[in-house]
Amino acid sequence: MILVMIIGIVIGSMWNSVPIISQLAHIILDPTVGRLLNWNINLGMITITFMITLIITLLHKYTTDQETLRKIKAEQKILQKEMQKYKNHPEKLLEFQKKQFEFIPKTFDITMKPLIYTSIPIILFFRWFSDYFSNIGEFKFFGFFNWFWFYLILTIFFSSVLRKVLKVA
Repeated sequence: MILVMIIGIVIGSMWNSVPIISQLAHIILDPTVGRLLNWNINLGMITITFMITLIITLLHKYTTDQETLRKIKAEQKILQKEMQKYKNHPEKLLEFQKKQFEFIPKTFDITMKPLIYTSIPIILFFRWFSDYFSNIGEFKFFGFFNWFWFYLILTIFFSSVLRKVLKVA
């Protein structure tokens, strides 16, 4: 996992210094994603963001142990309810917080697996978006969002909808 993240950061940082990286990304993305953005920048970005979010959500669903994640989330909800009952008892609250911290490594191990498959492509997409939008000049989606904030807000929205529809834990 750490190796994949390091490789992703190295690839992202070498975008300008090793031209083959950016050239390959442009060869692949300009005629596909670029054409969609050239057709209609707002609808194109919405479509691209939806497709990226859908792929990431499907990878998350099928590369993680959904049953274990559901069990962990159910146990965390029970602990939160117990913590509400004992919010005026610091010693009891501390005990529940310790139990809650025990879930972090388990959840981390399960949910980081999809990152192995998506980190490098997402970094390349972001670098390509940066190039694309710097080439067309200062563009604001719907008058006030730059590409990054527009992408981020859409991703949060699409992710929450897709997780519900696809029943992803």
